[in-house]
Amino acid sequence: MVYCKRCLQTNTRPGTKFDEFGICPACNYHESLKSVDWDERMEELKKIVEFGKANNQSGYDCIIGVSGGKDSTRQAFYVKEVLGMNPLLVCLSYPPQQITQRGVDNVSNMIRHGFDCITVNPSPGIWRDLMRKGFFQFTNFAKSTELALFSSVPRLAIAYQIPLIWWGENAALQLGDLNVMGKSGSDGNNLRKMNTLGGGDVTWLLSEEIKKNDILQYIYPSEKEMEDADLRITFLGYFWKDWSLVDNGNFSALRGLEIRNEKPWEIGDPLGITSLDEDWVTLNQMIKYLKYGFGRIADYVNEDIRNGRMTREEGIALNKRFDGKCSPAYIKSFSDYIGITVDEFWAQVDKSVNTDLFIKEGPGKYIPKFEVGVGL
Repeated sequence: MVYCKRCLQTNTRPGTKFDEFGICPACNYHESLKSVDWDERMEELKKIVEFGKANNQSGYDCIIGVSGGKDSTRQAFYVKEVLGMNPLLVCLSYPPQQITQRGVDNVSNMIRHGFDCITVNPSPGIWRDLMRKGFFQFTNFAKSTELALFSSVPRLAIAYQIPLIWWGENAALQLGDLNVMGKSGSDGNNLRKMNTLGGGDVTWLLSEEIKKNDILQYIYPSEKEMEDADLRITFLGYFWKDWSLVDNGNFSALRGLEIRNEKPWEIGDPLGITSLDEDWVTLNQMIKYLKYGFGRIADYVNEDIRNGRMTREEGIALNKRFDGKCSPAYIKSFSDYIGITVDEFWAQVDKSVNTDLFIKEGPGKYIPKFEVGVGL
């Protein structure tokens, strides 16, 4: 395990590759922004907007996938008020047992601001069964839910004949998952290759009880389907100088976004502006930490270090205090939802703890072998 020389990105992030100087892709991209010709980039953006408006077959110029959170709220306002487009918002909603009232209120807040929104609700029973299967097969309950989240937007875009989709950050440039890099920094048509989606493979979802026609919302459109629909996914964050967790959070909170009020050591989030629509992503971030040595807090500190908001040393201190933290209440509520005990939860997690990075002292008790900012 090695840390980037500038930020606290680790080389354990799937799909990343440091350069010969030990610098991560996201830091190199951030440095490159200093020499960007923003006028030229805006010209590229204008052409994409023209593409959306010229292919308006339904009354909508484009689609934006939303959760009501900080990123999607800011994108929606920008597309409507700055780009002058008429967007259709698409929200993949969680079942009643999973979605928070905060999440409901934040989507309602967007609708109150005058946006049209379609909500997609997969069958709750199948949703729960697939979460359980993903948890026991991969120690990743979100493996199926992420498939539905990412698939719902392009599927609806094809159905409504809206070829332009705005997406948020380019994970290749802004996080370092090089698998999703397309033909240019704004091209999002390689999203299917991101680590979370596993290339769109859904065969593991199928069983005697669950057939292909039960999981249509989980199937990412094929490359041929997207080509036939002339579908174009564009990373909107590529065109912003100030895309970040903090900037997006500030913008959206000023427009009615409701944020979290839990303690940072309960959610591994010092500002409470992520995963607003449900609570269990918090424990998935904890599991990610035990697999790869980094969790939610790494995204915060890495951005703030690059933007000069904190020093690397300050980031190390925050990382040590909060990364991988999760309230036992969320572990209990998740375990109850998929029908297991907390002991069974930890027994499964224990199987996936990276013993190269952690010493096991018992279920739920893991001591890092690495030193934050240094590595192994």
